Amino acid sequence: MSPDVMPEAQVALTMTEPGNKTDRAQSRARAARRRKIVVMGARVLLLVAVLGLWEVLSRAKAIDPFNFSMPSKIWDQIWTWVMHGTAQGSLGEQIWATLYEALLGWVLGVVAGVVFGIALGRITFLADVLGPYIKVLNSIPRIVLAPIFVIWFGLGPASKVASAVVLVFFPVFFNAFQGAREVDRNLVSNARILGASDRRVTLQVVIPSATSWIFTSLHVSFGFALIGAIVGEYIGATEGIGLLVAQSQGTFNAAGVYASMVILAVVALVAEGLLTFAERRIFRWKPAGSDS
Repeated sequence: MSPDVMPEAQVALTMTEPGNKTDRAQSRARAARRRKIVVMGARVLLLVAVLGLWEVLSRAKAIDPFNFSMPSKIWDQIWTWVMHGTAQGSLGEQIWATLYEALLGWVLGVVAGVVFGIALGRITFLADVLGPYIKVLNSIPRIVLAPIFVIWFGLGPASKVASAVVLVFFPVFFNAFQGAREVDRNLVSNARILGASDRRVTLQVVIPSATSWIFTSLHVSFGFALIGAIVGEYIGATEGIGLLVAQSQGTFNAAGVYASMVILAVVALVAEGLLTFAERRIFRWKPAGSDS
């Protein structure tokens, strides 16, 4: 090959390589979009199939419609609550009552879990002293505490918030504790060599390193907060979705029970979406595949 041809071939090669990379990236993006559409379509088809089969079996009396109800009656119950309200007030007020109790309990439980988890993860003496008590408290079924909280705090929101707090605290605590223990010791040592105090090491090294552990627990813990609020309302309350469940059960209104469950599922999904969005905004530095 002549010397005059070589530079032209090299130029062509350097011009085509970036183009090939761009094409591959676009191809992967299109494949990812197609897969997302296929997954969403499969989810919708599965939901439609399950609801359709449920409706058909209930109308054909293959399953007892009195006990299992049917999707059309559940939708009618939700629509009735939306348009005409419930015995305790509008449906929005019931949703907000439960959401307020769950949110407040979730925030308090998360704060307490993070503070105690980081503290015990950093201070070995505290972990040795309080460790057995934490294990004993964790072994107690938290749901059985709900009646005690109703006795202590009455039928108002306080008893439901307390139920949410105890359900949220432990998963957040153990994740924060583990995150504090898993911090890279080299980072801590380097920070101390540079003259960082214990407080600065905790705030600038330990807590940022444990953030991913803590966020992992937030997704699960908000569902626990909803469970705590609902259980407290079911046992005794003046408003809330848990009270709707209790009243529907007391009147053998299966559609009302399922309608309350649907409303709770929607609230939980919205909260999960908001948490996922916040996590992606905070962890924008993470590679795209690191979540899996």
